Amino acid sequence: MHHTIEVNDLHFSYPDGHIALRGVNLYVSPGEKVALVGPNGAGKSTLLLHLNGILRGRGEVIVCGVSVKDDTLGKVRVSVGLVFEDPDDQLFSPTVFEDIAFGPLYMGLLEVEIRDRVAQALEAVGLENFEDRVSHHLSNGEKKRVAIATVLAMVPEILILDEPTAGLDPRSRRGLINLLHDLPQTMLVSTHDMRMVSELFQRTIVIDQGEVVSDGLTQKLLSDNTFLEEHGLEAP
Repeated sequence: MHHTIEVNDLHFSYPDGHIALRGVNLYVSPGEKVALVGPNGAGKSTLLLHLNGILRGRGEVIVCGVSVKDDTLGKVRVSVGLVFEDPDDQLFSPTVFEDIAFGPLYMGLLEVEIRDRVAQALEAVGLENFEDRVSHHLSNGEKKRVAIATVLAMVPEILILDEPTAGLDPRSRRGLINLLHDLPQTMLVSTHDMRMVSELFQRTIVIDQGEVVSDGLTQKLLSDNTFLEEHGLEAP
């Protein structure tokens, strides 16, 4: 079977010697939405940064059938949309339009196509007519949505999100969960928000100290309080 994401025996150490990943194996099937959970420092963000080649470890990472290598990075980054935990790491242009247009512009699309993509991405995240707004004047929830829109404008097959609900008020959080539920992309979402995990993801992968310690049905995992406690997780 062709997996959309495949990670085989991935090892990674930071320059200071800290071992972040110890032989991680995982796969995500086309159209599947999977949660990635674990305590702080477990290696979740490190793993996500390998999926579009920002970090490169030892082992194999394959996305949409393409092995992540120096000469495939351009192709990989069009297929994999990575949304950082802090939207301010993603938004750096004066206006929302320029932020969302950045990727399509870089891809060399025509102006009419770029305008189309920006409008469609904003509509997808429920922020129609936000083109002229100033990114750093938006609320945290709006910024998160614009950050997702910057990625959707590239029309990726895969969405990788790091702590998407972090720092959101309840209404923004609810809106974001509904948005993620409705998006068609294959998704791998790293989060501490176990309530979101129970609502949104049928399958959950648990990573601790750089290793996958569990991979299976979310509801089964969430009913095992002993296991959750052992790995610094709280039942929702």
